[in-house]
Amino acid sequence: MEIIEYTEEWKEKWDNFVLESNNGTIFHRQKFFDYHPKNRFNFNHLIFLEKGNIVALLPGSRIGDLYESPIGSSYGSIVTKDVKFSEAMEIVYTLTEYSKDVGIKKLLLTSAPRVYEKHPNENLDFAMLWQDFTYDLHYISSAIKLFPDQDIISRFQPTVRRNIRKSLSNTEIRVEINDRYDEFYPILIENKARHDVKPTHSLAELLKLKDLLPDNIKLFMLYYKDEPIAGSCMFICNDQVALCFYNMLRYEFEKMKPIHRIMYEVVKWATESEYTYVDIGVSQDTKAENPMTPSMGLIDFKEKFDAKTVMRNTLKKIL
Repeated sequence: MEIIEYTEEWKEKWDNFVLESNNGTIFHRQKFFDYHPKNRFNFNHLIFLEKGNIVALLPGSRIGDLYESPIGSSYGSIVTKDVKFSEAMEIVYTLTEYSKDVGIKKLLLTSAPRVYEKHPNENLDFAMLWQDFTYDLHYISSAIKLFPDQDIISRFQPTVRRNIRKSLSNTEIRVEINDRYDEFYPILIENKARHDVKPTHSLAELLKLKDLLPDNIKLFMLYYKDEPIAGSCMFICNDQVALCFYNMLRYEFEKMKPIHRIMYEVVKWATESEYTYVDIGVSQDTKAENPMTPSMGLIDFKEKFDAKTVMRNTLKKIL
């Protein structure tokens, strides 16, 4: 097995491998990385080859003697098919030897939570831990398991159920899937400003992502008397998981609980579209000194929709 650096000629094969993999996501695809301006990151994506065939991929960046994955996306680390244990061991060994050869002294890899896998397989994780990787950080995500034969509203907490039913009976409220990012984004900006942060993507970048991956970005908008008051921008990450990347609402309409209705519509759509989970994102206290500090209020809110904790783990190795 050998490792080579990614070049543009591998783009189609790279993205096809991600789509066919066990644990790849939208955030591992070259088409996703294309939304970044060319000089924003110094990408150094790696391809694992055996007899000329791709057996694994690692998107990331070389920063001095550090190799970090992901860079410029939410999830990274090694992408594989449903590998056997011996192959996982060889992939990790090959990465270690390659890193030594090219002067990498630290590896920092953050994978998607386990729910993103088509087939639960911890061979790669064990192989990394056995070969002297250690856990660096754990982040809390919350994901809703989808059950096609179960009534959706009945799974939510009583107050949420009442709010959804009230919204459904109000003929002046409607939810639609559309491309009105011009209506969505200004409200998102206002929401983020309340917490002294900015959205990860500019409006232009969000529109570029939609253009690059039209089937993987879905916008849910809630209107009251034809006025946009809430929405959710979904990233369809792979065949398993739809991710609520951005939720927003106009706070002057907060008493109407529009996010409750949006969440119902998102879960309903994802269930009918045969996804296995809806990921509602991380729940960390971003203002705390310790980056692992949980946001108790945010976790409690997500649990109202029957969301359970799944972890996003970062593994490191010092060489």
